[in-house]
Amino acid sequence: MLIDHYPYEDVFVRVPELANQTDPVLRQLDRLLDDDILYIQVRADLGKRYPLTLVHGRHSTPGEAILRLLVVKHLYNWSYRETEQRVGESLVLRWYCRIYFQAVPDFSTLQRWSHTIRPETLHALNDRVVTLAGQAKVTQGRKLRIDGTVMETTIHHPTDSSLLADGVRVLSRAIRRSKPLVGEQLAGVRDAFRSRMRTMRRRLQTLHRLRRRLGEDKAEQRKGVYVTLLAATEATIQQAEQIRDALRAIGGEGKAQAERLISQIDQALPLIQQVIRQARQRVFDGKKVPAKEKIVSIFEPHTRIIPWHKGGAAVEFGRLVVDEVEGGIVSRVAVLEDKTAEQGQLEPALAHHQQVSGRPPRLVTADRGVHAADNERVVQEAGVEHLVIPRSGMVSEAQRARERARSWRRRYRWRAGIEGRLSSVRRDYGLRRCPDHGEAGFLRHLGWGVIASNLRA
Repeated sequence: MLIDHYPYEDVFVRVPELANQTDPVLRQLDRLLDDDILYIQVRADLGKRYPLTLVHGRHSTPGEAILRLLVVKHLYNWSYRETEQRVGESLVLRWYCRIYFQAVPDFSTLQRWSHTIRPETLHALNDRVVTLAGQAKVTQGRKLRIDGTVMETTIHHPTDSSLLADGVRVLSRAIRRSKPLVGEQLAGVRDAFRSRMRTMRRRLQTLHRLRRRLGEDKAEQRKGVYVTLLAATEATIQQAEQIRDALRAIGGEGKAQAERLISQIDQALPLIQQVIRQARQRVFDGKKVPAKEKIVSIFEPHTRIIPWHKGGAAVEFGRLVVDEVEGGIVSRVAVLEDKTAEQGQLEPALAHHQQVSGRPPRLVTADRGVHAADNERVVQEAGVEHLVIPRSGMVSEAQRARERARSWRRRYRWRAGIEGRLSSVRRDYGLRRCPDHGEAGFLRHLGWGVIASNLRA
């Protein structure tokens, strides 16, 4: 029988049922993300993108859609470009992100919107997610375990020579961009806009060849190469300082661009001067530079050297992240300066747990890296019943007997579950290596990864 058309049907009426068949997690998250408190916190940051974002201009992508798009991105560990493509192709994801049949925002637009959300807001969002998990009986807040891992920053392996070359490249780029603005003003200055990148590249190649050579004269030849590298770097610094002084006199239409270039030069100069100092100290004076004082990246200066005294990589370049996990929920993350800072994390962990859960945990456990002399006092003041943290250093017979007791070992075995949680967060939610730049980008990527992990839990 010939019919004219199919019966009319609203496409999105059946989508929730389809979502439950394809990915039940999305159906559960849809109810969680309808929480008004979550949206209000994000909207406050989105409204600060421009001075009049909330009241003027053409309609943007809705704030609800931005929040859900960012959750989907980190839930599946996609890039911004991949998020745009996958959401555009999937009817279920269009429904979940509240895009419907509207145009999916461009990946670059989504990235710019994500940069408006502050790390403090993400911490507050995670606290709200933990509270919702408590209301849903996912966790009761009776146990707390602490451990640390490293999320690496996106840098190359740092060497003194490569850092010097990076510094020259950054300054040379700023010098090249300044030429249209101050070219006439510095026309009579010799080598004002000269690039020394070819010198740096050739000397780096010489150092690579010297690493494969044997002989007693190798060290002296290496020092000679570093003399040239340092001289080229210092000459580039002098050029940048001259150009910075010239840029300060720019007014009119070019003032905004001049200020941006001045900011880039001012940001790079102290870092490059520190690299020069540590290269001289290590290569010519033969002294080691303490890890806390060493710069390992011009582009990511917040990166720290984290040594590990166990299997796998001996040294990682990133920031140490301490996680407190209870019932499969990451309740808090803290970015520390170095590995020794783990020892002071028990007190802030208990304070945060008390604030979010409304009561202290009955059991607190961690590995010996969190041990500190005042841990017993801290847990007594907080009202914790059981503290299970092995002591480091000299251990008394009474403490050794306590750690051998069956009840103590049973509670300490529960601590081992955090290793699987850390592995899952690093592997499934992109916390193995941070693709974002800067300390704010590091904290932002960390916060979204933890929120995505908690929402799925």
